[in-house]
Amino acid sequence: MLTHFTNLYPVWLILSAVIAFLYPSSFSWFDGPWINGALMTVMLGMGMTLTVEDFRRLLRAPAIVTFGFLAQYTIMPLAAWGIAMAMQLEAGFAVGLILLGSCPGGTASNVVTYLARADVALSVVLTMVSTLLAFIMTPLWCQMLAGQIVPVDGWGLCLSTFQLIVAPVVIGVFCNLFFPRQVERIVWLGPVLSVLAICFITGGIVSLSASAMASNAVQLTIAVLILHVVGFAVGYVITRVCGYSRNVARTVSIEVGMQNGGMAATLARNNFTAHPLAAVPAVFSAITQNILGSLLAAWWRFHPVPDTGVAVAPDNVALEPEMSSAS
Repeated sequence: MLTHFTNLYPVWLILSAVIAFLYPSSFSWFDGPWINGALMTVMLGMGMTLTVEDFRRLLRAPAIVTFGFLAQYTIMPLAAWGIAMAMQLEAGFAVGLILLGSCPGGTASNVVTYLARADVALSVVLTMVSTLLAFIMTPLWCQMLAGQIVPVDGWGLCLSTFQLIVAPVVIGVFCNLFFPRQVERIVWLGPVLSVLAICFITGGIVSLSASAMASNAVQLTIAVLILHVVGFAVGYVITRVCGYSRNVARTVSIEVGMQNGGMAATLARNNFTAHPLAAVPAVFSAITQNILGSLLAAWWRFHPVPDTGVAVAPDNVALEPEMSSAS
């Protein structure tokens, strides 16, 4: 029952966005501390799915992990900046798109990788690494790229990212390390709470930006669609060009193409208060990337590749992590 609920995540996400758009008062109360708490709950759940063995995998395949990390934090930030400049997006939307591109991959990518029959273990490791180092990479790219458009408090963004993203993950890892039995009893709630949290975050953002979304829907949909298509396509091509197998290329493609939209929306609300529209691109991304990711997974699932050797040992990998991509 709960598995079916989490598998229908894109449906609940779209439904919450539609309800918030048509009836803003239904979600307008979900703002500020509520959004922060919801995101921290998602990241805590992610941390509880990680074990010491997951970190050991970093030492087993450092080359592909480093490659995936660099792909994540170069392709999407630069693509987001290029799209924002080419389409001459309004300052708030441009900042939001760049922030979205500068965020780590969302754990929904792990589920999409599983559905695509790609390398789930590698996907989990790449998500973990990009998330834990987000407090450095996300502010750095925002300072360099979004800073050309509006003033960016790099240190404030760094601190906010650490508090909302890294700290809850680390706490979750330590809980799993020192209290494994207790965590095992509650970890099954992670996917359900994550789905509910991201749906409420999406609803809260939509309810406060409904009019702006309506008047800019076409432009934002095109911008976000191009961003994710570029992420999926370039992530795959560059991995193949560098000599990795098709199975690994599919994994990196999904990891690069799917962003942590919940994180982007929350950071935008907390750090770009002068530009309230900065959180809106993350909402469009939440819907777009899940649709694209599901279609891509379906295509690859029915077109398996013979070179299915994993890049990272897959033992004890959670195949159903919480979906933090509003990811």
